[in-house]
Amino acid sequence: MTELTVDSTAREMAGAIRHREISASELLDLHLTRIAERNPELNAIVSLDEERARTAAAAADEITARSGDLGPLHGLPFAFKDTHDVGGWRTTYGSPLFADHVPEADELVVARVRAAGAVTIGKTNVPEFAAGSHTFNTVFGTTLNPVDPTRSAGGSSGGAACALRAGMVPLADGSDMGGSLRNPASFCGVVGLRPSLGRVPSWPSENYWETTSTSGPLARNVGDLALLLSVIAGPDPRVPTALGEPGDAFADPQPTELAGLRVAVSADLGGLLEVDHDVRRVVEEAGGALAEAGARVEPAYPDLAEADDTFRTLRAWLFQAGFAELLAAHPDPFKVSLADNIRLGAQLTGADIARAYQQRTALSERMRMFFESYDVLVLPTSQVPPFPADQEFPREINGQPTATYLDWMRSAYVITVTGCPAISMPAGETGDGLPIGVQIVAPFGADRRLLEVAAAFERLGS
Repeated sequence: MTELTVDSTAREMAGAIRHREISASELLDLHLTRIAERNPELNAIVSLDEERARTAAAAADEITARSGDLGPLHGLPFAFKDTHDVGGWRTTYGSPLFADHVPEADELVVARVRAAGAVTIGKTNVPEFAAGSHTFNTVFGTTLNPVDPTRSAGGSSGGAACALRAGMVPLADGSDMGGSLRNPASFCGVVGLRPSLGRVPSWPSENYWETTSTSGPLARNVGDLALLLSVIAGPDPRVPTALGEPGDAFADPQPTELAGLRVAVSADLGGLLEVDHDVRRVVEEAGGALAEAGARVEPAYPDLAEADDTFRTLRAWLFQAGFAELLAAHPDPFKVSLADNIRLGAQLTGADIARAYQQRTALSERMRMFFESYDVLVLPTSQVPPFPADQEFPREINGQPTATYLDWMRSAYVITVTGCPAISMPAGETGDGLPIGVQIVAPFGADRRLLEVAAAFERLGS
């Protein structure tokens, strides 16, 4: 095979270890060298522990030497999102209140990745409590965009997406409430999947029945993303909302035939979104490329008018439930935008929450009916390209002011409340080379079909 580098695919790395063409220790050294080169500027990986990583890599090599039965991620370096509990590793959630916190046990997604043979090297940076889609906090500072370090890497999985694009890790885990997987994937030019609700279960949890947020995979290509999804997906008896298909059902999706694929394309969902001109152009170009490949492309979109109120209501309610006591006890360390959202949740009534769930049910049914006529929906991942890293959020889009730090994320979070799977795919650039992704959405439960379409779309750009 060709010489392995940190820019090789995760599948190539795993195969090379399995065939004893490289050791886990050697692969770790390659990645630690890249981390030393790029992380001091980009600040994507935090709580790095080289000594523990080398010990784990050596243990992986011992397993390779005596066993032919290796996990799918055996020997691959892995840095977990800093909102995910890793037993025995510093996990701060991006908050100074947890700057020295060390969980006792792995949460479910982490346990699955480690059981698959990955070598833990550290964590990836996040915004405070994963709130907002720009990665900065007072514990570790700001994560910068690997393409242009003056720009944001997105968030809340910004450290993960940045580390991937920069070659510091071959795969990354993330989570997504309002775009926390998808936005950083778009900003950094990688692939990020928000799976169907229940596809990747979370445990432990304070509320199994609230499914606004989900864990999911990030990678540099669809094949690698599917590899990680095959590890973290699948049912768990402790999670009653988990879907039943086993993870290995998603391991190796093949590109679908695009001829005849029914594709709806909308850059602004019928005026619901204010979209940057470059982003609009890239979405329209993606639709054109699919049409040239034989897809039946039409300008169409579902009615998602209630999605904005639904998402913001449920988000505020969840933040209030999760952080109100902490905010009351420690008001000063909280960033202002997060504290405001928590306090907003306290003003909600039972009628507000009921309305939000009724709207969410209606949105899910409307999407089901929409997908009777279309196989996928293509729209922007983010309404803007990467914005300056010294801003908390973009203050305007095409000259139109953004009232809150959520306004520019609407293209992602209106999909959140439908429950449908959505993948962000690299699709183009601004005039000055900043990455722009498009979001491909499929019916609820059609995660494998979505991966097949994404793999076919990926081929169009190769």
